[in-house]
Amino acid sequence: MQYYSLNNQSPPVSFREATIKGQASDKGLYFPTSIPKLDRDLIDNLSNTPDAEIAYRVIKPYVGDTIVDAELYRIAAESIDFPIPLVKVTDRASSLELFHGPTLAFKDVGARFMSRCLGQFVKSGDKKLTVLVATSGDTGGAVANGFFDIPGINVVILYPSGKVSSVQEKQLTTLGKNIHAIEVNGTFDQCQQLVKRAFADTKLNDAIFLTSANSINVARWLPQQFYYFFALKQWNDQTTMPIVSVPSGNFGNICAGILARASGLPIKHFIASCNANDTVPRFLSTGIYNPVESVSTLSNAMDVAEPSNFIRILEIYHQQLDDLKEVVSSYSFSDQETIHMIQRLFSEYNYLADPHGAIGYLGLEKWLADHPTDKGIFLETAHPVKFPDAIKRAINQDVPIPESLNGLLLADKESIKMEPDYNELSSHLQHLAK
Repeated sequence: MQYYSLNNQSPPVSFREATIKGQASDKGLYFPTSIPKLDRDLIDNLSNTPDAEIAYRVIKPYVGDTIVDAELYRIAAESIDFPIPLVKVTDRASSLELFHGPTLAFKDVGARFMSRCLGQFVKSGDKKLTVLVATSGDTGGAVANGFFDIPGINVVILYPSGKVSSVQEKQLTTLGKNIHAIEVNGTFDQCQQLVKRAFADTKLNDAIFLTSANSINVARWLPQQFYYFFALKQWNDQTTMPIVSVPSGNFGNICAGILARASGLPIKHFIASCNANDTVPRFLSTGIYNPVESVSTLSNAMDVAEPSNFIRILEIYHQQLDDLKEVVSSYSFSDQETIHMIQRLFSEYNYLADPHGAIGYLGLEKWLADHPTDKGIFLETAHPVKFPDAIKRAINQDVPIPESLNGLLLADKESIKMEPDYNELSSHLQHLAK
């Protein structure tokens, strides 16, 4: 499998090169030259196939021969070495819980997969690799955990000060060793712009070996397809293809699901459920792509005004908006609606959702109201404990602290504070890479 730049000004590269580079030299995102078609027997026998086997068979065409089969199987198995259950909430809606990994967020799968791939790729190198990433919430903790103490890899995480939850902040600022957190006095979009500028800085890239770990990186993005296969494996209604509602911020997760569908996975329709940052819902409604400055919400991991991965979704549908709208709908919801839905799910169905999962359910409920014969799945992308203030506000109760977090919450935070100034970031990156 080769990967080409969506800016079409760089030569195609292998999975290995795409993973190490993160972004093409022309600053475009990498995209596979072809979308592999799934073996029919895999789809027909999902319920009887081990999860590790599913993950390996899904990802193998994208990796090609850049990692030997035995190693790739091990990497795939380690990336999903925790439960991903489909939990019935109502007669027509089930929750795919993606928060049972080490950092209690869906991004654990992609971060673990990517870190292990990069660990393979840098073994023979003599230059330390710096992984640079911006986070609006859960990416930072997942990347920090996934890459912690991996030889030859240095990690720098930018996050907006005061705009991630206390648990999220602890997860990315307390590990030490090769993990470095930079606390930016600004928004996630400003953090993302600083990261993009760093990758575009040829002088900096000559000085340090730089790659990304956001979902712009193919090794972070592609394994997110696994979720949708595991959901279908547990889907018991053989007469109905599910509607899948995905809380969407940077659109990497839903893009992976759409890619899985394009490969042959039987999903009827996707809902991109957004918070007040409604660039994509407005685009699908008007045909005009007009990002505005992002706003802070309770579902902070989705506080993205310019979703990087939306261009990949457009590529899957060859830039044809009408074709895209046949498969994807998108709605936005307010913090007030989010809080009300957390309360409703808890009081009516005894199900505790985090703000992102609540928005996922809101999108699914909106669709199901207009399609009475459909049933669906919403993705619960983070453990409610990561959003204690929102949960307390919604149900007037504290969330029990998982045992795995007890030590984390007592750990000391370590971060480098800076303004959204590129020259300062460049200086920090060169210093940390030594």
